[in-house]
Amino acid sequence: MATETIRIESLTKNYKVGMEIVRALRAVSLSIMKNEYVALMGPSGSGKSTLMNVLGCLDTPTSGRYFLNGKDVSKLRDNELADIRNKEIGFVFQTFNLLPRSTALDNVALPLIYGGQTKQARRQRALEVLDKVGLSDRTHHKPNELSGGQRQRVAMARALVNTPSIILADEPTGNLDTKTSIEIMGLLQDIHESGNTIILVTHEEDIAKHAHRIIRLRDGQIESDQANNEIVTLEHLKPAD
Repeated sequence: MATETIRIESLTKNYKVGMEIVRALRAVSLSIMKNEYVALMGPSGSGKSTLMNVLGCLDTPTSGRYFLNGKDVSKLRDNELADIRNKEIGFVFQTFNLLPRSTALDNVALPLIYGGQTKQARRQRALEVLDKVGLSDRTHHKPNELSGGQRQRVAMARALVNTPSIILADEPTGNLDTKTSIEIMGLLQDIHESGNTIILVTHEEDIAKHAHRIIRLRDGQIESDQANNEIVTLEHLKPAD
């Protein structure tokens, strides 16, 4: 029986802008199971970024409940949310968010510092995930010595290093060319096949088609939530001879 990783119930999020109240999320409810590959889509102002921030424990809802692996995280304090983010959620951002003066190895090992592991254990684990994303020969390179695709691979290795429940990928190919985007989407497919739950936030239809389920938001509500019957796989991405 599949295990529920995420459940949100009647989630709302309001922001005050001047004298106005902006209702970014309006009573959103959904469940995501372990090892699902889900795309969140929607136009600007649809609420997808707000939902991503709540799911990533970067923000708290105005009302409603959010359960992550059975734990209600909707009312946790900031320091408790930070602990959840570090242990349960791996982030991959469009802009990579790497420390410019640190090597690939040090960037990947960074989340492990807060877990109290020894330097040797952190280094060993970081080397393992860098190898997994195909960068074992770039461990001592700094971000400015890497291509955009390699920087995104470092970011993905950093996201994987704590063995999180969820990989949350926000427009992961937004700053990449087509060839490199294909490589990164192939890597995300590999990560999913190894057992990770992936939530992909994108506005691009061709990127969303890599997911097995597509949730579309509009005006702070779920407009549709459907299985993707046209999944793009790594085999589809391989260039013709």
